[in-house]
Amino acid sequence: MSRARPPSAPRTAAPALHDGLVVASHGRHCVVELPAGERVICHPRGKKLGVVVGDRVRWRPSHDEGTVEQIAPRRNLLYRQDAVRTKSFAANLDQVLILLAAEPEYSEHQLARALIACEAADIEPLIALNKADLAAPFERAWQRLAPYRAMGYAVLPLAARPQGGAAPVDDGLAALAQRLQARTTLVLGPSGAGKSTLINRLVPGAAAQTGEISQALGSGRHTTTTTTWYWLDAARRSALIDSPGFQEFGLHHIDPMQLAAYMPDLRPHVAACRFYNCTHLHEPGCGVRAAQGFDTESGSGAQGISASRYKIYSDLFAELRSGA
Repeated sequence: MSRARPPSAPRTAAPALHDGLVVASHGRHCVVELPAGERVICHPRGKKLGVVVGDRVRWRPSHDEGTVEQIAPRRNLLYRQDAVRTKSFAANLDQVLILLAAEPEYSEHQLARALIACEAADIEPLIALNKADLAAPFERAWQRLAPYRAMGYAVLPLAARPQGGAAPVDDGLAALAQRLQARTTLVLGPSGAGKSTLINRLVPGAAAQTGEISQALGSGRHTTTTTTWYWLDAARRSALIDSPGFQEFGLHHIDPMQLAAYMPDLRPHVAACRFYNCTHLHEPGCGVRAAQGFDTESGSGAQGISASRYKIYSDLFAELRSGA
């Protein structure tokens, strides 16, 4: 006689998936914001699920935390890549604010790399030059940006540090705030550009928010490695994303033969090249090489390419071709 099996215990249904927005990330942890505004710490499901700030995700509750199960298709992703690793900044961006300073002197190579990454990801860049209160250094730095204004990039003057005195200069924050409305903006900037000062002025309480997120993620003294999302308005329509500073901006994800297409001053002249596979370095009949002759005094770049910009192109092309 066969022995009857005991009834099996009813299987507990898994918690339902919920929608959320990734508003901070650090290593294998992230913070997901729910539609109503609550926030919960989550862990991505598996190592291959690379979650970044700005991702729209589906997550499952688990005790007092959660697990990210799915990432919605992204509109875009801004990242940098060198020979060793890839570092993602954020996803689903409307624009990138590249913050420079009159002092210390900014690197035009780094600026060009950030702009090329934006062009490749089809994300609108916005350049802001900080420390307008330093008259002479600011004038020199502003003149160096003439080729970029001529290319059609928006360039704004800023004086992010609060000023005293009888006649402070226009800080430019009102003009910047208009460009941030109803948009998701990532802020990029080298050390010393004034990124923290700017964010603290645009987002009251930002330092406190950063501290809370850092404590929740257990990142402690590594707060600067955490990318953080801040809402600029109560309606949660305008957002600012603070990213860690960087010393290098690798572009190894860019095909060197496509590099000129991501540089607005070179791009119009490519069609004039005699050869379809022109590198714009040595070939006869090259439209790009023939277009050099930028007028730095007037800032008019309609008919020419500045020597500094062509040098940036040739250096980047060699770097990407060699894979170094």
